[in-house]
Amino acid sequence: MKHALAPVAALLIGVSILLTGQGLQGTLLPVRASLEAFSTVSIGTMGAAYFLGFTLGCLRGGELVGRVGHVRVFLAMTAIGSSAPLIHGLFLSPLPWTLLRMISGFCFAVLYVVIESWLNERSTNENRGLVFSTYVTISLSVLAAGQMMTLLYDPADFQLFAIASVLVSLGALPVALSTSPSPEIPHSVQVDVRRLFRVSPAAAIGCLAAGLANGSFWSLAPVFTKSITPDPSLAAWFMTSAVIGGAVSQWPLGFLSDRIGRRKILIAAAAIGVAISGVIVSAAGSLTVVSASVAGLLWGAVAFPLYAIAVAHANDFAEADDYVMISSGLLLMYGIGAVVGPFAASTIMTWTNAAGLYAFTGIVHLGLAAYVSYRMLRRESAPDEAHMAFGDAFATAHTASQVYEEEIQHLAEEEN
Repeated sequence: MKHALAPVAALLIGVSILLTGQGLQGTLLPVRASLEAFSTVSIGTMGAAYFLGFTLGCLRGGELVGRVGHVRVFLAMTAIGSSAPLIHGLFLSPLPWTLLRMISGFCFAVLYVVIESWLNERSTNENRGLVFSTYVTISLSVLAAGQMMTLLYDPADFQLFAIASVLVSLGALPVALSTSPSPEIPHSVQVDVRRLFRVSPAAAIGCLAAGLANGSFWSLAPVFTKSITPDPSLAAWFMTSAVIGGAVSQWPLGFLSDRIGRRKILIAAAAIGVAISGVIVSAAGSLTVVSASVAGLLWGAVAFPLYAIAVAHANDFAEADDYVMISSGLLLMYGIGAVVGPFAASTIMTWTNAAGLYAFTGIVHLGLAAYVSYRMLRRESAPDEAHMAFGDAFATAHTASQVYEEEIQHLAEEEN
């Protein structure tokens, strides 16, 4: 393990600092928006704008990388990403915040491209699963730590915006000073959503559902917690609990999916998600800080691993040459869901109440469970010889860095 992680240690340190700043922003902005009396639809629109920018960054970031290189792009995106929190603190209005969230989403998508390309380059087939599982664990842990940093100061003041900016800026140092060679531009295949659905419709719908539910959570959970108590600290505890639940359950659910089948686990996790959402909706008026945090942990434990399990399921049916296409298509399905989800959830919350967020996620998870059950009747599981271990399947097609390869290929063709 030591030998596998040593070449990427500096990069992982940079990632931990950078994503701590991102985690702080992710909770601070909707909390502050609620304090400023932004409408629920406005807050949902800001969340959708972030994921729209993220999707665009996955698709177009490769052109930037292909023109000026990984390090320069990383430093440029870090500079813009660290400026955004400061501008948020200066202009307290929904329109500029929405534009800034879209810009932030684009920047962080491109940053993920550079980070994960580096990890891919510095890992081998034998240790890639270890490297990326460590990366995912660190990412979730520091995102949770960043969310808890909202407790350091009053969200109504400027200090937290400044801290978020400083953390994003400092995250660039290990990458800028790293002596590791920049990743080479890889060869590519084009994104083919139709082929993705032919390979695994259950995985495609699974990632779409994960985007719908998780994108809504990231955008609107602080609005839900404000309906329980005006104390903004609950938003930090609630969202951190959900992230911890997802981090802890990801690999146990993946292990079970290796043993009893991906689709069975998708159905079970989605069904439990429906039940937890129902409990949250029915008990919303009587939840306390402790009970809400427990509910958040349980919900995150079944909601967040859905994407990883869906990716692994798709890879069970894919040929080796399909991995990049699968990664691209599934991430795009997630992005589409994460753009649409906050709009839909915020509309339901406006029609009903703040607990409408979990009415929406319950509907999404119910639809996923029903569709995957239908697919089990249409096609048998992948044969044993094609079945990949969860860690291997997740590592081959989980990352945002794979998506930009199509754009680089187009750029190379234009130059030739």
